[in-house]
Amino acid sequence: MAKYLDPKNDLIFKRIFGTHKHLCISLLNSMLPFDEDHRIVDITYNPTELLPEINVLKDSIVDVRCTDVLGRHFIVEMQMYWTDIFKQRILFYASKVYISQLDASKSYDTLEPVYALTFVDQNFEKEPDMKDEYMHHYKIVNIAHTEKQIKGLEFIFVELPKFKPQNRVEKKLHELWLRFLTEIDESTETIPAELLENEEVKEAIQYTEQAAYTKAQLEAYDAYRDRALKERSAIIDALKTGEVIGLQRGKTEGRAEGRAEGRAEGRAEGRAEGEAIGREKGKEEANRETARKLKAIGMPLEQIKSITELNEEQINGL
Repeated sequence: MAKYLDPKNDLIFKRIFGTHKHLCISLLNSMLPFDEDHRIVDITYNPTELLPEINVLKDSIVDVRCTDVLGRHFIVEMQMYWTDIFKQRILFYASKVYISQLDASKSYDTLEPVYALTFVDQNFEKEPDMKDEYMHHYKIVNIAHTEKQIKGLEFIFVELPKFKPQNRVEKKLHELWLRFLTEIDESTETIPAELLENEEVKEAIQYTEQAAYTKAQLEAYDAYRDRALKERSAIIDALKTGEVIGLQRGKTEGRAEGRAEGRAEGRAEGRAEGEAIGREKGKEEANRETARKLKAIGMPLEQIKSITELNEEQINGL
């Protein structure tokens, strides 16, 4: 019986989509909103060194960058863990790819668009009205007239855990690729027949078979997985620790201030106001504790500021 590896892992993802152009083209065409006349027909792979590493999360991000024959640029990323800083990171990355096209021999009107396709192995849009919405497409548009667009940058985010197959014919390849990314991993014993019916997806599945890799490659696979899990756990632990400590302190201080102000201005009103103050102080303390944890694991200052909403002076003083 064949054993399989997770295509979301750096080694596997890049082997499939970073070295086999026809598979990368198939994935991009199935996910991006191109009509038949604007589909990608050929690509050239580009280096991904344009983006500085986020040290503490360098093993949670996998990316492939390419350009098609029309000059359009594509960034394909797999992110194992999500924080709000990733939106800024993707914006920075895509913008840098966009402006890197400009040199002494070109003018602004020659710049080709950049499309950033990001798969996220975690839910990040948690509002009730978005609980079943797994794809998010962003453009630069006129607020009052959304049909008017400044072309150049587009962002597509896919929340993999939210994806549920619908077996819609018009989205068959779209859904097959998402099933490939969400259903194939180390626990897979039997490959669904629908995935094997498509030649491109079937070929990609072959590249996930453990037998296709050397011992050294499998050791690299395991090492990447372990590092990514540790990074993910470190961030989650930092955030949870800050939340728990902040909640506990906020609750205690809220009660104390509620009693004090309640005696002076009325118990009910004082308790409500005191609890509100306590919650605010609890949130601040939670952010401080989170910042301490993130500093300890080496996260850069700007990213800590984005996550905790503390300023540079507050963080440096911890």
